[in-house]
Amino acid sequence: MHEGFKMKILMTGATGFVGSHLQSALSKQGHEVNTLSRHDISLGVDHIASRMTGSGAIINLAGEPINRRWTSSYKNAIVSSRVDTTLLLVEAMKKMDQKPATFISTSAIGAYDDKHRYNEYDEPTAKDFLGKLSGDWEAAAQEADRLGVRTIILRFGLVLGYNGGLMKQLLLPFRLGLGGPIGDGKQHFSWIHIFDLMKIYDHILYDKELSGVFHACAPHPVTNEVFTQTLAHALHRPALLRVPGLFLKMAFGEGAQVMTSGQCVVSERFNKTGFSFRYPGLDSAIQAIVKQAKGNSQLDQLFGSFNRSSG
Repeated sequence: MHEGFKMKILMTGATGFVGSHLQSALSKQGHEVNTLSRHDISLGVDHIASRMTGSGAIINLAGEPINRRWTSSYKNAIVSSRVDTTLLLVEAMKKMDQKPATFISTSAIGAYDDKHRYNEYDEPTAKDFLGKLSGDWEAAAQEADRLGVRTIILRFGLVLGYNGGLMKQLLLPFRLGLGGPIGDGKQHFSWIHIFDLMKIYDHILYDKELSGVFHACAPHPVTNEVFTQTLAHALHRPALLRVPGLFLKMAFGEGAQVMTSGQCVVSERFNKTGFSFRYPGLDSAIQAIVKQAKGNSQLDQLFGSFNRSSG
């Protein structure tokens, strides 16, 4: 992290897993971090512009969760919370005489299909709902670039950390010996540890030469099967219970594709900027997460109860 580098930052999506971590990390570095809530956004462009005043960077993490059943109304909410919010942020910038220097927006590796290995120099290939969403989301963010604002779009892989996202859902069932691959387990699993994602934001804020699309993914993607076995091994538990894809489709409908398919995505651009990952491989990332989880009193209590009952 870059010590002594401080600026005023405005964030959307600060209550989510990534947003809460990022707000904390940036504040600890000495940045002045302000947040833009859903209510703020609902008040319109003029209010948003007034909240942006004096900010050197805008970080956009707004978006409804996608790991739910995709009804047609919820799909609209997924799109609106991302694309429309991003467009509102750009419209607010247009009204400002002194615009923020930097705009960091979000996208997803769902921009790609599951056929090949992709980096930032590969054009998006996905034609499904997530592919279109990513394209529209990125196009909205790129409007800021046309205003002369340095614009960066981070396509997230699966973000791993013990207290949120995917791992928060998996740690307990895996610790209880109830984990296993999804379907045949052959789907790709491109991931990043939350610590490295925080490093990426610091890197981008500090290096004013960076712009455009970057993949926020560790260098070594795996399959769902490998991820499952790695987590089970770290917890000293079996991982024998496969989750049928049909069951997920019944539970989540079209939204099941987030779990039953996956993309093989890496970053070539970060390699060229001198960025280094603390957790380039899954094994070290999972070991770190399991170690952190053991320091969590609530999980310790649950795990301890299980160990006593099984002993």
